[in-house]
Amino acid sequence: MTFLSHSGFRVAILQLTVTADKSTNVAIAVERIRMAKINGCTLAILPECFNAPYDTTLFRQYAEVIPGGKTCNALSQAAKLNQMYVVGGSIPEICDEKVYNTCTVWDPDGNLIAKHRKVHLFDVSIPGSTCFKESDAMSAGNTLNTFQLGKFKIGLGICYDIRFSEMAALYRKQGCDMLIYPGAFCTEIGPLHWSLLTRFRAMENQAFVAVASPARVTDSSYVAWGHSMIVDPWGKVLGEATEKDMDLYRDLDFGVRENIRRQIPTEYQRRTDMYDTIDMTNKINN
Repeated sequence: MTFLSHSGFRVAILQLTVTADKSTNVAIAVERIRMAKINGCTLAILPECFNAPYDTTLFRQYAEVIPGGKTCNALSQAAKLNQMYVVGGSIPEICDEKVYNTCTVWDPDGNLIAKHRKVHLFDVSIPGSTCFKESDAMSAGNTLNTFQLGKFKIGLGICYDIRFSEMAALYRKQGCDMLIYPGAFCTEIGPLHWSLLTRFRAMENQAFVAVASPARVTDSSYVAWGHSMIVDPWGKVLGEATEKDMDLYRDLDFGVRENIRRQIPTEYQRRTDMYDTIDMTNKINN
C-alpha cells in the first residue's frame, strides 16, 4: 500500500548504475520505480544524468526533447502505471539547439507537472584533482521550480545548485516543505561536502532534503561519489546509501518539520529590515 497521509509519505531514492547504453539505463530506472511502488512509496527520485554518462563530450549526443523524448515517455508511463510521483533525476535536454541539464517531475497520471533546468553550471578547477566545465556543453536555466505532492510543496535543484544557499532560502520563502537535488558529486569533493551541504540546506531551511546520486563506476570518465541520502529538518540523516547500486526507502513525517519550526521559529525572526533574499526572476518560465 502506498504511504500517503496528511502528515507524510514514503520516498524512494534510486541510486542507479549509469552505463553508456541509454535504453538499458532507462529500462533499469523503470524497473526500480516499479519496485519502489511495491515497497509502498509515493515518490521516487532518480539521480542526475541517470540515462547518460556524465561527460561534457557526450551531453549533446544523448540529449532529448522534453517532453517528447523516449526517456520522458518511459517516465510518464512508469508514473502512470505505478500511480506514483516520479522525479526524473536529470537528463540532457535539447531545446532551440541549446543543451540543458534538466529535471522532470511526473504525477500519478503520467503528466509532466514540473521541469527544472540546472541553474548553476558545474565549472570548477581544482589543481591535481577535478577539472570540469559544464558550460562547455550546456546552458543554464533561469527559474526556480516547485511542485505539489498532496499538501506538500517541493522545491527542485540539481547538484551544484545545492551550494547556493540563496536559492534554497527562496524556496523556503515560497513555503517549500522539502527540497530535492539529484546530484553527482565527484569522489574528490563528495567526501567532505556532500553530506555537509545536504545537512546545512535541511537545517537552515527547516525542510526535508533528498539528494540522489548515481552509483559509483570507477572506470568512468567522471566517478560519482554515490551516498544518496535523505535528511530531516533538524539536520539528521535519516538514510544514506553506500557508493554501490542500491535504493533507499524512508517514511517522512512532516509533523516533525512543523514541531521544529515552532520550537526554533527562524522564519519569523529574520531581520528583513537589515537583509533579505530576493527572487529576481519575476516567475518567468523557462
